[in-house]
Amino acid sequence: MARESLPQTPTRRSQRFQPTATPSAKLDDKNILECGWASEPIYVRKANPELDLLPEEQEARNKAGEDDDDDDEELESTFYDAFRMKRKATSFRGAKRMHAGKTAVQTYRVGDTIMVETDTLYLMKRPPSIGVIVAMWETRQKGEDVEIGPTKMRVRVHWFLRPTEMASVRAKREHEENEIYYCLSTRVIVTPSVILSRCAVSGTRCTVVKAKPKPKTYSYVSVPVTPSKRRPGSPLKKRTRFSPASDDGPDGSDKEADEEEQESEVNGEPEKNFYCRLAVDSRRGMFYDFNWERHRKDALLRTKPPLDDSGPSSRKNDPSAWGEGSGWDVVEKKSPDRRHHDATAKKSRGRKSRGDEDDEQISESEVDDSDDFEASESVSDGEEDEADDDLSGSDERHSSDDGEEDGLAEPRTPSRKRKRGQDRTPRKTKRDKTFVQPTPHSKAALARRKRGPQTPSSSPRKRKSTATFAIRFPEQSLTFQASMTHLPKDPWLRSMHALHVGSRPDALPCREDEYARVLRCVGELLEEGSGGCVYISGVPGTGKTATVHTVIKELKRMAENSEINPFSYVEINGLKIPEPSAAYNLLWEGISDHDVAKEGHLRTSAKESLKVLMRYFTTGNRGPGGHACVVLMDELDQLVTPKQDVIYNFFNWPTLVGSKLVVIAVANTMDLPERVMTGRVRSRLGMIRINFQPYTREQLEKIVEARLASVKEGLEDEEGGSQVVIAPDAIKFASMTVSRITGDARRVLDICRRAVELVRPSKGTVKAPHVKEVVQIMQNTPTAAYLRDLSFHERLMLASLVKCVKREGVEEIKWSEVQHQHLTYVDVLTSEDDPTRKPTPAELVMVLDSLVSSRAVVVEDGAAVARKAEGERRLLLNIEQGEVEKVLGDVGGQRWKNVLGN
Repeated sequence: MARESLPQTPTRRSQRFQPTATPSAKLDDKNILECGWASEPIYVRKANPELDLLPEEQEARNKAGEDDDDDDEELESTFYDAFRMKRKATSFRGAKRMHAGKTAVQTYRVGDTIMVETDTLYLMKRPPSIGVIVAMWETRQKGEDVEIGPTKMRVRVHWFLRPTEMASVRAKREHEENEIYYCLSTRVIVTPSVILSRCAVSGTRCTVVKAKPKPKTYSYVSVPVTPSKRRPGSPLKKRTRFSPASDDGPDGSDKEADEEEQESEVNGEPEKNFYCRLAVDSRRGMFYDFNWERHRKDALLRTKPPLDDSGPSSRKNDPSAWGEGSGWDVVEKKSPDRRHHDATAKKSRGRKSRGDEDDEQISESEVDDSDDFEASESVSDGEEDEADDDLSGSDERHSSDDGEEDGLAEPRTPSRKRKRGQDRTPRKTKRDKTFVQPTPHSKAALARRKRGPQTPSSSPRKRKSTATFAIRFPEQSLTFQASMTHLPKDPWLRSMHALHVGSRPDALPCREDEYARVLRCVGELLEEGSGGCVYISGVPGTGKTATVHTVIKELKRMAENSEINPFSYVEINGLKIPEPSAAYNLLWEGISDHDVAKEGHLRTSAKESLKVLMRYFTTGNRGPGGHACVVLMDELDQLVTPKQDVIYNFFNWPTLVGSKLVVIAVANTMDLPERVMTGRVRSRLGMIRINFQPYTREQLEKIVEARLASVKEGLEDEEGGSQVVIAPDAIKFASMTVSRITGDARRVLDICRRAVELVRPSKGTVKAPHVKEVVQIMQNTPTAAYLRDLSFHERLMLASLVKCVKREGVEEIKWSEVQHQHLTYVDVLTSEDDPTRKPTPAELVMVLDSLVSSRAVVVEDGAAVARKAEGERRLLLNIEQGEVEKVLGDVGGQRWKNVLGN
């Protein structure tokens, strides 16, 4: 007994922060008053866990281990045709205000369209999703009694898609009111607790009118009538009349009564009437012509239960997999290969005998008929190939037959194709799939993607496919010049505006290679429909974030022009959120397409957002949309926590199957994963790494000259267009000064802007002395003055802290490590004028207190810290590290520069 109880503890712990899948089999909705099956079982087969169980049930079954294998073999799934549910009315956005306590009793059958609640954790309810019931069943042990209740009942739903549920970055198209799109192959298992009501989906646009009660039910029957008895202008066919429905026939069955009841309930409620004439591939953003009524009728015919349960077999319709709903899928019809068709036609013309023109016209008409049949909506896979064979061999058969009749054809061995073309007994058509053709706009978009040049993959991963789009470098648009239209015709003022760090041009000079690599990596992941991580590193001011923004802008343009798959975009900046866990809220807002501008941020905690995200990525139930999402995690250094759970989740979710999550992580250090991240986080990061090198002197000159050139484009010669604002030697001197230290483009832009500001009153040209003066002014900041006035041991302690930060890779350093480094540097950095005696621990505490009082260093504080040992307290540098290194190096000399530079 003790051994059996051991696994229970880790099982409970593993479920602590794991969300339950929606819908949950453990929760019972209080709004459901009654729920049960409304028909006899229509089919019973052995349970298929992958098809019949919820994700949480599969997880519990896998955790149970092999001890329950005998019980799993005794599981069986019993399928039904209808269930009846009585529930309280649930309000949602867009619906009319409902009376309190109002209840509705509805019968749901296979093929009914329903409204499903997919936002159970939202405080503000959105319009429900639309789906069609494709199967309903209950899984239980053999011989077990049927349990009445919604927790054991399972319903498989094939999704429709609202326009608001599609990706936010996509090709926009006009849509009708309450128009929805049929998903090609997106299904999910739900429980009755999330089914709100039935709804009506029509393939024709009609006006919703209030239903009127009818005293009798009528149906169509075929009776012979004379043309004189037909009413003029009657829409009925020649052999159609109305007659009362029989109570004993199928028209008087409960199913017909339920359909009439459904029609009476839905009519008059616009929020329950929908219009569908297109199918959609939400991942690629392609639309297809679609006939919903015909597809529903054909799907109901081809999803009838098998006559017997013969177990697994190699047949196409496997009884052991019946109920998965594949018969409701829609398949894109591939266009025939023109080269194969032309070769077949040429071969047929070569053997064509000289016959009458009438025979040739008959052959051409048969070819046209074959094309018409091939373009029909619903054909089986085998029949499609057979139709193609008949199409290619139609001319050959007719020409050869005619030749044999005239005695002109030579005797030869019949070919296989000719043998198949012989007359045979016609058989009943069995439609296994519904084939659809893309709309003209989608067809043109697919053609553009096929014509796109194949570019080699830059990713280290071994992918079979390559990028199907060409790298397009952005050109300087009118946006940058338009931002200066409100300024006067003053070349100095306009130059100051162009040189400002906040003025970001559309095209970034000297970053073409990095731009192409980032665009290719992210674009390939979007085209593949898979997830992945791209790690971008580089010192501050090397154009990392600006390049990523340019890439995202180009990807949005491509998605809006249907050149790439649609996606949603989320940007998370570690410096703009109060704590790292707040990134969960921003990610969920982006994935759920929540409009922050109109509705504000979601009022959910980070823990609840994590719960929803875990359910979204781990259960496979991603709702009807399921499009890709691109996340930019800027300032990744600020999102690192002691447990590293935030960055682990963000790097782990893209590795899950079907996540379609692309994470672009931007950090300031190239070796941050090796120095800070644990092994499990590093393994999730992947191998796609792009490093931005610091700008060289030549590159900084190009950046400044490009911005000044954009100023001259908007000015005429008489308005100062020919005025030289900054001399070339001044640009070279500023670039050389910055490239020696950091290579930060923002630094050189700031120096040039302040130099222009210095000479603007005199309307002169910036020279090298002006730049030198500005550099000296920028170096003499209050922080620099404070650092120069520090004592020797205060400067030595700051140098020790900077050295520990570089060595450890984290900003928070233990006090014991700083003490040890300080005593080490006493022997290394002491000059003739400095004291050589090593300070005592009490004296080091006094030095630290002096730095803390001036807020140059921040010390960990709190009740929990008071219980720690003094050496375990952590310190944080509160001054810009680069400025500390520069000033201490200038004051201390070459030895200090060598120590701080390593």
